[in-house]
Amino acid sequence: MDKFFGGAPVWVVLRLVVISLVLGIVLAAFNLDAFGLVQKLRDLIATIYNLGFDAFAWVFDYFILGAVIVFPVWVILRLFAVAKDRNE
Repeated sequence: MDKFFGGAPVWVVLRLVVISLVLGIVLAAFNLDAFGLVQKLRDLIATIYNLGFDAFAWVFDYFILGAVIVFPVWVILRLFAVAKDRNE
C-alpha cells in the first residue's frame, strides 16, 4: 500500500489536504472558485462537442502547453524521491 500511495496513506492524505488548502488559497487570490472551474470544464466539453474534430487540436495545444511544465516537474520530483530512497 505504501508503494502505491508513495508513502504511508495517512501522511499522503494529510499532505494532499494541506496542498489542497494552499492551492485553494492561491486560487481564491486569483478570484477563482470551484463552481467557476466546473463551469469552465462544462464549457470546454460543450466547445469540443460543438466544434468537432477541430477542437481536438485546440485541446492538444493546451495539453502540450501544460505538459511542458507538468511532466518535467513530475520527473524531477520522482528523481528526488528515488535519490531519497537510496539514501535511506
